[in-house]
Amino acid sequence: MQATTVVLLTLVAYKVILLAIGYWASKRVETENDFFLAGQGLGAWTAGLSYAASTSSAWVLLGFTGIIYSKGLIGLWLIPGIFGGYVMTWLVMGPRLNTETAERGHLTVIDFITADIAPKWARRVGVMCAAMILFCFVFYISSQFQAAGNALTEVFGLGATKSILIGAAVILIYCLMGGFLAASVTDALQAVVMMLACILVPFAAVQAAGGMHEVFAVLKTQEPSSFFNYTGEAAGIAGIGAAMGLLGTGLGALGQPQLLNRIMAVKSPLERRQGAAITMGWGVVIYSGLVCLALAGRASGIETGQEGLFFAAAAAYLPAVLAGIVTAAVLSAVMSTVDSLLLAAASAVSHDMGVTYSDPKKALLAGRLAMIGVAVIAVLMTLYLPKDIFSRVLFSWVALGAAFGPVILTKCLGWRVTGGYVLAAIVIGFLTAVIFANIDGVVADVIEKWASWALGLIILRLGRSTS
Repeated sequence: MQATTVVLLTLVAYKVILLAIGYWASKRVETENDFFLAGQGLGAWTAGLSYAASTSSAWVLLGFTGIIYSKGLIGLWLIPGIFGGYVMTWLVMGPRLNTETAERGHLTVIDFITADIAPKWARRVGVMCAAMILFCFVFYISSQFQAAGNALTEVFGLGATKSILIGAAVILIYCLMGGFLAASVTDALQAVVMMLACILVPFAAVQAAGGMHEVFAVLKTQEPSSFFNYTGEAAGIAGIGAAMGLLGTGLGALGQPQLLNRIMAVKSPLERRQGAAITMGWGVVIYSGLVCLALAGRASGIETGQEGLFFAAAAAYLPAVLAGIVTAAVLSAVMSTVDSLLLAAASAVSHDMGVTYSDPKKALLAGRLAMIGVAVIAVLMTLYLPKDIFSRVLFSWVALGAAFGPVILTKCLGWRVTGGYVLAAIVIGFLTAVIFANIDGVVADVIEKWASWALGLIILRLGRSTS
């Protein structure tokens, strides 16, 4: 049997499983709460693994690996930032998010943000937040569709259009059927597939290179000293700025609706803490494997583009069946992010824009129609506005993190801030991140990641109520 046939059969079986999960979950979706938050009934494993898979999308398997491969150890600054995000969301913000959701029946992160604001300002904040989510997530979703297209094109030689449409169709179908529960269960499965791939491919690459000792020996002889420098080719203040720019990427997690929804949906405080441990354990395996893969690939001289190492190593070192699993892993990374993004964007349009429905069935229908609309827009952007995966994802990630992160964090810490200041903090943080994301240079990168947060926190402190 040809290798492409084996890969195809693996992927077909995988997609059938995902659709079956969607059908199973559809039997448990009756209300808007079921569709967008699974009735706040997620267990620790489902919540922990689905959170992990959603935060580590295609940019991790392809983009993060590519940064280490092409730029060296400076890319490691991303890791403490990412794990810092895990700790802050699950253990610092998580208790208030989870408890208040249960007590007050929140459906979205925007419900949480606006819960204690005067009605006049709550509506303004809600509409502004929903517009930002929609704006950012169509970019984020399109980057994931592009990654799916790259994976299918790499293996089967399909055209970009066909590849993107196939990947988008499968994701949309199971999300429409089963909503948040289907997305969470499939994401948990996808997290396992991703972890398996991040063990298999790095192990094979390191073995082919002669072990990690040999990898470092070869790199020492063929790479410049800057490859092993934790500030890369920069030095002094510029080097610190470059490292801080990468480290600050982790702040984005504190404002991501698709991640915080997992914490809001966990059944109990105990399972929230267990979910945190599961997420962190998964992250240790994933990032350790990808760093080893990047270094081994560089030492072995694998010729590939910055985002193609994962595929190239799988094709070079793995038999066909395992190569199929690897391709499925990339699609897993895509799907585990896209399904959550679609749900968050759909809830922003149908729930957070201030439209109310007297009939629960109409509310559910509105959510599904909004999801279809967002998917169509993202597919069109993918086809007609091509851009590399990593930068497009980071733009969306950082902008929403700067907009929502300071507001959610301070509320979880007990701050009460008046509505006008909340709105100002959200807008200023968002605009600062967006403006400086489009300016090159280390200084702009630091302002984008850190100053956008600092400005938001200063505004919130000025508007903090003492009563």
